[in-house]
Amino acid sequence: MTLRLPDQWLWDFWFAQDGPDYHLFYLQALRSLGNPDLRHWNTSIGHAVSQDLRHWQVLPDALKPSPADTPAFDNSQTWTGSVIGHAGLWYLFYTGLSRSENGRVQRVGLATSKDLIHWEKHPNNPLLTADPAWYEQYDPQATSWAEESWRDPYVFRHPQSGDFHMFICARVNYGPRDRRGVVGHARSADLIHWQALPPVSAPGDFGQLEVPQPVPIGGRWYLLFCTAATTHAADWQGRTGLPPVMGTHYLVADDPLGPYRLSTPRFLAGDAHGSLYAGKLVQAPGGAWVFLAFRNVDPAGNFYGELIDPIPVDVDPAGELSLCRLG
Repeated sequence: MTLRLPDQWLWDFWFAQDGPDYHLFYLQALRSLGNPDLRHWNTSIGHAVSQDLRHWQVLPDALKPSPADTPAFDNSQTWTGSVIGHAGLWYLFYTGLSRSENGRVQRVGLATSKDLIHWEKHPNNPLLTADPAWYEQYDPQATSWAEESWRDPYVFRHPQSGDFHMFICARVNYGPRDRRGVVGHARSADLIHWQALPPVSAPGDFGQLEVPQPVPIGGRWYLLFCTAATTHAADWQGRTGLPPVMGTHYLVADDPLGPYRLSTPRFLAGDAHGSLYAGKLVQAPGGAWVFLAFRNVDPAGNFYGELIDPIPVDVDPAGELSLCRLG
């Protein structure tokens, strides 16, 4: 059953698995706003749980922006992130935006919980900002990007070394404006102290790669991301023979830290208007990989704001992914 909230739009989301329970965290905003474009500036982080990825129980909200009258880095918005468990504690990394900068600068913050229900923001927030050694900074005087992209932190533990790594939607500080999108990278030994590192993907194809998610399948690493048709490089169609689309795609690598590369220009789930967006891969009960995304818009541009049911994922002999229902 599609997860559609009666009074809230739902969009970007992420999972934490605790035994048989899939905990879903998602961005939400009131439908009463009327204009879906306003949702990005009226967010909180919602929470639901399921044991089959189809039937969901909505739980109390997980996180909201800090009070507007405080100097907190997240007193404007709390955007997309990820959750990881370690040593009896759950860590929720998220994107914070400040009113003092009109939400133009994105930073990574942390909240922790013992039960995935009650969350406390870390006193040292923000934990990580974009390092100008590699990444673009917001300059209101420059005719560059509209924001300092440093969002959607996805944290995982390296399967061999045991240290923690964060992949981030970021932009390098060089090259044509429409080609600067990369997956940024940071490393930590304790989930608190982070060191920014060079990106794990090369620029050249997109202006941004949103909501990254690294996933190991069959000895290969897949790095999911999403982007809009308007954030493809200007020469995309000339180089690939395919028109720009909006949706979810992936990069591939032989190592969890890359380098990641585009193996096919054909999106995993994409079309001209972006009917599905911000897709994630997750292992369903029984171990099969499935794809979930939020239902974005119809061909007329009407916004849905709801979570779809799982779609089975197929891996062909060449290692390319496809969605079984979509062919």
